[in-house]
Amino acid sequence: MEITPDPIDEALKPTGLLRLGSFQPKESDGVPGYQEKCSLVLVGNAGPEMWRVFSSSSLDQNDQNPLDNWSRQVLGDLSQVLAQRLGVSVQALFPFDGPPYMPFQGWALRSGTVHPSPIGPMIHEIYGLWHAYRGALLIAAEIKGDAPEQITSPCLPCAEKPCLTTCPVDAFSQAGYDLPACLDLLEEHPNGDCLSASCLARRACPVGRAFIYEPAHARFHMEKFLKSHRP
Repeated sequence: MEITPDPIDEALKPTGLLRLGSFQPKESDGVPGYQEKCSLVLVGNAGPEMWRVFSSSSLDQNDQNPLDNWSRQVLGDLSQVLAQRLGVSVQALFPFDGPPYMPFQGWALRSGTVHPSPIGPMIHEIYGLWHAYRGALLIAAEIKGDAPEQITSPCLPCAEKPCLTTCPVDAFSQAGYDLPACLDLLEEHPNGDCLSASCLARRACPVGRAFIYEPAHARFHMEKFLKSHRP
């Protein structure tokens, strides 16, 4: 059976989430519930829409993992809706289920929509560094036009690479990422620019600037990042 992506996009629209790529997995991709002639649709956020829907929801924002809980509820419900509309099985998968965790970064590369960036996070040709995966939908059907596109990394023509020179503690370099230096900065400056508006190196990237997170969204993730390493 072959379907178009239109009903998926339509179902996602009220949630603020987006279809960030899809592909027909192989057994070697490590997709739970894999079967032949199925499609894996990566779902996530870019820009402010998802945050606005999430922050206005009735879920407890003070819970330990409120965004994960919201994602599980929204995509769980959406998978059932799509299964009824499409007449095929639809299973929701999540990057925070584990350990062991599912290889979402590898799946993202398989979709052909992102490339590794000099500072680590995957870069998208449209959304830049301002996107994230909230889950995936395993659909027992082939999606029309599902073959991954071969897109050149937007980092290749970027000669200046401001992402490597903007960090106030030089946490990013060709040698790798200095996590302790980054965490020290966030702890020492709780009202600083990096914690309140997101990583300066990330914001220095010229790609996808229209999708930079709003301050509340940025601070939410930066505080979670800090607490996950230094509770």
